[in-house]
Amino acid sequence: MMREWLVKNSKAIIFYIMLFLLIFAIGLTPTDYDYDLWARFIAGMGFLQTGHALKHDFLSYTPTHLWYDHEWGSGVIFYFIQHYISPFGLVIFQDILIFIMFFVIIQIIKLRGVKTTTPYNFLFYFFATFGFLQIFLQFIRCQLFSFFFFTIFLYILELARKGKNKPLLALPIIMLIWNNLHGGCVAGLGLIFIYIIGEIINRKPFKKYILVFLLSFVVLPINPWGIDYLIFLIRATTMSRPSIAEWMGLLDPTYIYAFLEFKYFAVGMIFAEVGYLIYAIRKKVFVFDATKFLVVLMTLYLAFEHIKMIPFAVIAMSAFFYDDFYIIFNFITRGAINKIALLKDALVYIAVLVFIVMTIRKADFKPFLSFYKFPILEIEFIKINDLKGNLLTNFEFGSYASYKLYPHNKIYMDGRYEEVYDDYIKNIMDVYTSGNDKNNILLSNFPTDLILLSKRYEIYPFLLKDSQWRQVFSDYNYALFVRTKDLKKEYKIPSEDIAYYKKTLFDTDIDFRGK
Repeated sequence: MMREWLVKNSKAIIFYIMLFLLIFAIGLTPTDYDYDLWARFIAGMGFLQTGHALKHDFLSYTPTHLWYDHEWGSGVIFYFIQHYISPFGLVIFQDILIFIMFFVIIQIIKLRGVKTTTPYNFLFYFFATFGFLQIFLQFIRCQLFSFFFFTIFLYILELARKGKNKPLLALPIIMLIWNNLHGGCVAGLGLIFIYIIGEIINRKPFKKYILVFLLSFVVLPINPWGIDYLIFLIRATTMSRPSIAEWMGLLDPTYIYAFLEFKYFAVGMIFAEVGYLIYAIRKKVFVFDATKFLVVLMTLYLAFEHIKMIPFAVIAMSAFFYDDFYIIFNFITRGAINKIALLKDALVYIAVLVFIVMTIRKADFKPFLSFYKFPILEIEFIKINDLKGNLLTNFEFGSYASYKLYPHNKIYMDGRYEEVYDDYIKNIMDVYTSGNDKNNILLSNFPTDLILLSKRYEIYPFLLKDSQWRQVFSDYNYALFVRTKDLKKEYKIPSEDIAYYKKTLFDTDIDFRGK
């Protein structure tokens, strides 16, 4: 019986093994962690050691409000895996979530009906995987949960369109979990809303979606902050983030030639869909599906408006355009590719396997580390020379500085952009990219003892000339300043041994147990 099952499903088994190996290999390519992951570790540590979510900031020396941590659950999971299992366990965890996500996408494709091809055309998923993983240039991020649950929502909603309504009852339960893992849960509500509008246009039953939308909305106050969290979530979702790269658009001049894998994938899918529409209309087999096109158009719009939304578009296009793509592909090639299907699959798998082996061979299975992205040597300089006090940093690596230096140093601000800080605090980027006058205003309002910043900022040459400050250490990217009055006669120079920093990467003096 088992042998017959294996033979019958051999193509699917080989496909899924190769898909997981591909995701695993690509997951090894990032060489550093996300800036905000360190704040996630702190939040997760706080919960696991105290039994409750952290609600008040203690890392900053500037004014803060109640800490609305819309990723607190993610922090618990990330810290637990990193601390109690292995830092590399985070790689496996990410790969498993992405693999399950693509598995569910394939189930959606099968559910919608595959007319002219198999749902296991590996080359399609090769390009889709690269398009999806482009925003994971830094390893493991909280929004992965939103992409994962968005895919689950999409599958359950498609089941409902096939008349299987019972799984809809799972959506409010999933929303309860999603809401406490990542604020991107609003994407789930948005998806249900699109199904309401789409099914109204399609003249299909839609009241069940209204009911599940209301039930999913009702569970949102079930979180450590209660109803106040909803107000924060609305504000955080609609606020402007002009200084944060991932909230910029794909057509922004900075990124016009970036994220090409996704852009090629999107353009290819759009042209194929247009070709399919022409083909279907001419063959008189076209059936308009408002829900399908609304989901794809909305996710595409979000992807081009905000880089971090790219995976939503990959998920939607993969689920809804896959069969249309191969219908028009087979029409153009007149089925010639299908006649050599076995040879084609063998060549694709061999090529992908070579890519996987080469990628894994080059991978470093030890903790990721980037001296270019993080001021690792400067932070070590502060530690070994016992330089205590307030620390003004670039906001993006403020969380890393807190993780490594608290309680001996407090920061100006970090990547908890909307979670902790008032709007008037966020002018730090203006200060870094301006002259000396604004610098003096900042330092008089929020006095600091140390300044650690990127050398690319315009304020850097002003600080070099400022008699109140002295540069005491720098590398290629970053520089550390102390007040002239606090200068020591000599300083210890940090080691440049990469092995030492990999070994101590997750060391911290933060402890919520009073030790």
